[in-house]
Amino acid sequence: MGRGWRSHGEAPAVLTRRSPWLTEDLDPIRDLARTFFAKEVAPHQERFAAQQHVDRELWHKAGEVGLLCPSIPETYGGGGGTFAHEAVIYQEQARAGDSSFGIGVHSGIVAHYLLGYGTEEQKRRWLPRLASGELVGAIAMTEPGAGSDLQGITTRAVRDGEEYVLTGAKTFITNGSQAGLVIVVAKTDPAAGARGVSLLVVETDGAEGFRRGRVLHKVGLHGQDTAELFFDDVRVPAANLLGGQEGQGFVQLMQQLPQERLIIAVSSIAALERAVEVTVDYVKQRKAFGRELLGFQNTRFVLAECATEAAVTRSFVDDCVQRHLTGELDAATAAMAKWWSTDRLCRVVDECVQLFGGYGYMTEYPIARAWTDARVQRIYGGTNEIMKELIARSL
Repeated sequence: MGRGWRSHGEAPAVLTRRSPWLTEDLDPIRDLARTFFAKEVAPHQERFAAQQHVDRELWHKAGEVGLLCPSIPETYGGGGGTFAHEAVIYQEQARAGDSSFGIGVHSGIVAHYLLGYGTEEQKRRWLPRLASGELVGAIAMTEPGAGSDLQGITTRAVRDGEEYVLTGAKTFITNGSQAGLVIVVAKTDPAAGARGVSLLVVETDGAEGFRRGRVLHKVGLHGQDTAELFFDDVRVPAANLLGGQEGQGFVQLMQQLPQERLIIAVSSIAALERAVEVTVDYVKQRKAFGRELLGFQNTRFVLAECATEAAVTRSFVDDCVQRHLTGELDAATAAMAKWWSTDRLCRVVDECVQLFGGYGYMTEYPIARAWTDARVQRIYGGTNEIMKELIARSL
């Protein structure tokens, strides 16, 4: 892990171990991402939070420099890299303190549904436009009455000739207000249970009956575009059925969710390490009763625990990344990585806030924003309770 991104002093030695999968050929994209977030994103955090989304132009800028779809083959307009290229971008985003730019969903999730299951025509039609930033991608799973239980969705897609008529409502959709392409989870055969779920790709521009609801006010992630989407008898070409065959949606979702959960884990451990670093900086500078806060045994013991949890979590997540790169990461281990890293993130950030005292509760301090941003990590991507259930089923 690099040290140059820090704004104060040197990173604690325990947090500077270079991940074994972080090869030298990844350094250029890591440096590019670090520079991009420092220049194009970090200075605008307050404005993004106020408007509840990033500037639309940011997507074009990211596409121009090659930060969108880095693990999509060059044939389809991507960077031709691996998940490791994705991971270093998400790390640098977390280390920059950004929680606004929804590139993880766009590049690491939406693009890979298209790559993994799309027909050749679908891949050539949509992937280059995602890679350039012409299209912003979103995936619409969650509904007002159905969250982690995807079999409980009520959105319907009824075949009518060469079209599907799509009806339903989705909520908590990342990139929702800016998305030009939305992968919608719908039931094409309500009587078939999981076998009746399909994924339809909706191009929102000019789609009659499609409308966006509120950009939702959240406890954290204030700059992230999280919206409601409504589909009122939207006619979608049958050619937009992902993969061209009905009833494959649930299998497609189950196969892709481990990568989504690994993305969350990668971002979580980077955010955890950042929280420890900024707290170490603070307690070295802040004084109480005539000495630095770091001089108090309680401060040293708390930070020792936090640094240890960071090191242990980093080792586990690194192992998961390595296994994913070789095609060996199973769903249960991905669930372990997701629940463990997000749970540790929330615990460690809370301890760090306490060491900041009253300043830790002030939103102008990065640790306060990290605290509010962290909490949802235990919920989205499947709640941590669901992760434990998945792990238990594998025992």
